[in-house]
Amino acid sequence: MIVARVFLLILLAWPAMCVQNPSAQPPKPQHAEPEEEDVTEKPKEYTLNPLQAEKEINIGKQYLKKKAYKGAAARFEEALKWNPQSADACLLLGEAREKLGDAKRAKAAYEKYLELAPGAKNVDEIRKRASKLGSSKS
Repeated sequence: MIVARVFLLILLAWPAMCVQNPSAQPPKPQHAEPEEEDVTEKPKEYTLNPLQAEKEINIGKQYLKKKAYKGAAARFEEALKWNPQSADACLLLGEAREKLGDAKRAKAAYEKYLELAPGAKNVDEIRKRASKLGSSKS
């Protein structure tokens, strides 16, 4: 008999136990999102990453095809930050800067290319381009 009364009490109290208090705050999520970082204050850190450099070079080549030389130059500069020893990025950066009319910086990029790839097939051509840029006034 006592068991029946306890069961009856639980059965009658069950709906009241299931109803939530509307003024109660919902529980905070266990996996709270981290606060957004202020990226303007943190300078980007570069470590040697040839794959990222190659991605930047490929994007820069697409900009060159579209004759968007400023964007191309920015991508090649970014590639050089990821891999300062990238001869391809130097050569392409020189071409983009030359198209932009920035002879001084184009020459510097070509000279860096010649330093990094002294045995390349196009060394003579690049030397001529660099010397021609050195004689122009820019």
